[in-house]
Amino acid sequence: MTKKIIQILVVVLLSMLVINFNAVADLKKGIKAYESKDYRTAHKEFLEEANRGVKQAQYNLGLLYDGGLGVPQDYIEAARWYRQAAESGHIMAQYNLGYMYDLGIGLPQDYSAAAEWYLKAAEQGDDLAQYNLGIMYFEGTGVIQDFREAAQWYKAAAEEGNTNAQITLGGMYYVGQGVLKDTVSAHMWYNIAGAYGSEEGRKNRGIVEKKMSPSEISDAQKVAREWMQAQR
Repeated sequence: MTKKIIQILVVVLLSMLVINFNAVADLKKGIKAYESKDYRTAHKEFLEEANRGVKQAQYNLGLLYDGGLGVPQDYIEAARWYRQAAESGHIMAQYNLGYMYDLGIGLPQDYSAAAEWYLKAAEQGDDLAQYNLGIMYFEGTGVIQDFREAAQWYKAAAEEGNTNAQITLGGMYYVGQGVLKDTVSAHMWYNIAGAYGSEEGRKNRGIVEKKMSPSEISDAQKVAREWMQAQR
């Protein structure tokens, strides 16, 4: 499950390149080149800044090597640049480095190292890292299996709006795994996931309702509504 999810997410990360460095004035030339699909020029501009220690430029180079944009695809080189940015605290570089350790792409597969880098990104509020760290604790991969710890990270990601985490957390409340069994909380998180467009969330909400009283359903709907309103 972890591998499939992360393979999808890395494509999302690549698509977010421009969004994450628009505010960095020294990278304007690289941004312009990237937007024009002149990836070789983008690489040149990013490389100059990366060698000066600019972590955003280091991260951008990692993405270029990861995707084979302007340079031959090279996971080892991507990991090298991700690491430099990650060690300077770049949240998405930390996530991607964890991903590469998790799958053994560009680096020897090392679940413990993956968990360490996911943790760094998770502690900075990255919902993808929080969710994947939850998976690792749930499965006991790279860390000691701990359902309570898994639930805490799933909840952190759920609070950030991660629908996969919301659905998983709903399931944990439904069966009482890592948390006290609570159909109201299960319904709440399924309902919220459904509101974000998850068909699975809506389906599971219906299953839970069959074991709830009308007043319990009303309570669950109320807390879900309040949670959604607080996000606006």
